[in-house]
Amino acid sequence: MASSSNRSVTALFARIFPSANLIFLVVLVAFIVASPFLGTLPQGALINSALLTLVLIAGVVVVGARRATLVPAILLVVVGLVARWVNHFRPEVMPAGIHLIAGILLLGLVAVEFLRFILRAPRVTAQVLEAGISTYLVFGLLWTLAYMLIGQLDPAAFTFSGEPSAGHSMDSFNALYYSFVTLTTMGYGDIVPVSRAARMLAVSEATTGVMYMSILIARLVGMYSTVTPIQGESERDRPSGPSS
Repeated sequence: MASSSNRSVTALFARIFPSANLIFLVVLVAFIVASPFLGTLPQGALINSALLTLVLIAGVVVVGARRATLVPAILLVVVGLVARWVNHFRPEVMPAGIHLIAGILLLGLVAVEFLRFILRAPRVTAQVLEAGISTYLVFGLLWTLAYMLIGQLDPAAFTFSGEPSAGHSMDSFNALYYSFVTLTTMGYGDIVPVSRAARMLAVSEATTGVMYMSILIARLVGMYSTVTPIQGESERDRPSGPSS
């Protein structure tokens, strides 16, 4: 009975999967774009938690097409969401580190599933492009949660040289800002990692961003050239007729 129930749930996610990449990408972009404006709203933290909830649920849909990833994804999202909302209303009861760790693990699972899909795709499609963009943004969000976790464990792990109005703590927006600045290797210098853990996270993110873009471009070009041969090669390889 349990196995048949698991198969039916997996089949449901498989039917949703053709649109799952696009849904996840839209929700993720909405979360990233909205983050800078939520800090000034009276209920900004509540909206931020709601958007992050949608991102994590959409991530379960992405990985739910395979039974091997469905069960751990559901466990991680349940733990993460319960911890997130309890921490939002009762931070003295639930430390933020629990939902941050669960979110990091779930986003890592989503990134692996996207990479698996991209590397196994036979040709370039809209789904492959959506997965490629989503993976890059997932890396940024994954390291965002990691920086927040480091900031929770060691408040002196980062130094801030910007305006005081920008905040001198690794809150959600500062972590998001620093993560994508590091992922794109821009490095403005207004936030600097000081502790060894923070430095290693920054180095690993910058390396991941550069390597991922190189591998993704190479993979997309390889898939496209395999399906669509170069015009010059196709003409050169075409057998020539008898000469008159």
